[in-house]
Amino acid sequence: MNWAGCRSKASRVDIRDSEAVKKWIEQTKKRFGGIDILINNAGIIMDKALMLMSPDDWNEVIDTNLNGMFHATRACIVSFLKQKSGEIINISSVSGTIGLPRQTNYSASKGGMNSFTKALAKEVAAYGIRVNAVAPGFIDTDMLTGFPQQQRETISAMIPLGRIGAVGDVAGTVRFLLSEDARYLTGQIIHVDGGLAMKT
Repeated sequence: MNWAGCRSKASRVDIRDSEAVKKWIEQTKKRFGGIDILINNAGIIMDKALMLMSPDDWNEVIDTNLNGMFHATRACIVSFLKQKSGEIINISSVSGTIGLPRQTNYSASKGGMNSFTKALAKEVAAYGIRVNAVAPGFIDTDMLTGFPQQQRETISAMIPLGRIGAVGDVAGTVRFLLSEDARYLTGQIIHVDGGLAMKT
């Protein structure tokens, strides 16, 4: 895919609000003349032992990570079906595959995202729409900023490749999935985790 000359516009929407998301997608289609790609990347963590997790802790994560993906995808899918093309990439997590302690809410949301990806991929493949997920492991983002060096070293030791991932590792995988080289891939959960899911 050639990104030269592409236009962009930054905007904000409450991904938990289905009506707000629907209006946002409609505005995007009007501004750019249509929509071809959806990347569901909105996500939060509220890590806590289950015995200490409140209903709000659970609902906030599920509403943002799982329901938000539903709202955005539902708002785009009719356009994709009409034009018989479209690319959907869901940013999941290794936590949705292997589960991580103190992340029952986050793991549940990302596990749901993985199942959603596979089910929708089967549903819309005949219309030329591809649906895949990228499942990062520990990536050097704001979520890890407050981790002390010793904890980062402990995490690195858990990973077969021996290091925390870079943002570019995830972005490169997304770029590949949007390229012609990936035109025969759909319904896949691609782990970008240095081998963490393979190890456990």
